[in-house]
Amino acid sequence: MPESPSEVPPSQRLMSVDALRGLDMFFIVGMEEIFEAVSEMFPMTPTLNDRLQHAPWEGFHFYDLIFPLFAFIMGVSLVFSLSKSIATTGRSATTLKIVKRSALLWLLGVLVYGGIGGGIDQVRLLGVLQRLALCFLGAGLAFVWLSPRKMLALTISILAGYWAMLTFIPVPGFGAGDFAEGHNLTNWIDKMWLPFRKWDGDHDPEGLLSTLPAIATTLLGVFAGTLLRNPDVEPMKKVRLLVGWGVAGIALGLLWHMQFPIIKKLWSSSFVLFTAGISAVLLAVCYKVIDIQQNRRWCQPFVWIGMNAITIYLLVHFVKLHVIAKCFTGGEVHKALEGAWHGLGDLATALLAMFFALWICRFLFVRKIFLRV
Repeated sequence: MPESPSEVPPSQRLMSVDALRGLDMFFIVGMEEIFEAVSEMFPMTPTLNDRLQHAPWEGFHFYDLIFPLFAFIMGVSLVFSLSKSIATTGRSATTLKIVKRSALLWLLGVLVYGGIGGGIDQVRLLGVLQRLALCFLGAGLAFVWLSPRKMLALTISILAGYWAMLTFIPVPGFGAGDFAEGHNLTNWIDKMWLPFRKWDGDHDPEGLLSTLPAIATTLLGVFAGTLLRNPDVEPMKKVRLLVGWGVAGIALGLLWHMQFPIIKKLWSSSFVLFTAGISAVLLAVCYKVIDIQQNRRWCQPFVWIGMNAITIYLLVHFVKLHVIAKCFTGGEVHKALEGAWHGLGDLATALLAMFFALWICRFLFVRKIFLRV
């Protein structure tokens, strides 16, 4: 019998968290290729796909939310997993587990970008998975060893300190307070101190200094997870608090943007607050609809993905699902579809690749096979 809103157990795994994580990953799995095909079928300026790309530098586009939303959800999730670990094995053992998981995730990140296959100078030390590893490490250790008040102080210190460093520390040749690409302290530190391959030439969007505010994003997720796990707060009050926090984060981020612009590639403090605010509102909506109202059937495909998020991320990097899909939609089939409607052949390939990804996630989910990193 479904639980009433007042009976959502604090220790229960929340389907809303898995669903939101899966919805986030859904856009990584293959939506970009689908949008590209739709843009070919329905030409417009800017194209649908252009509207869903990352902002070149300053500003915010839809795709700029995907990464910080995942980091935020990681913070929510670690509250549940680490609380259980602390209760069963203690803080020291949990700390060791955090370090091991972070190291493994960092190593997987290095391998995703080619490892040492292209030579040591082509190793990318910091990337998407590597940043998530460091976020898990920093936020996880803070959760294990710090009180909520000290975690809040740490988060504020990171955001304020990052702003102060980029605003007041001069960069050789450009001075202080210049946030343009290549002119700021974050990019300069990468250029001087980050060895080997960097994604944007002499600097990296997942570089050294910008990892600090990324950890703050995960810490904000920890606060949301702590609220959801609190049995003394009525479920609908949790929803209202998450929405309130979210709206406040969005407002503060936009206000800060006037002095410290929202820039994903810098992971600016305004970007942290703005995206964490949106993430909190999305979490509130999912929690209300999925866990309180028990409307769950629609979100099942997202749960399949969310329960194996790292697996599907690795899958789309190491297994070329589009190549497999073209075995069925390429050649004469592709020509026929393109002849009927330009872009239809590419759309069929993208949809079939998405189907393969979802089928794999469902296969793993049904058989309870989950990659735990």
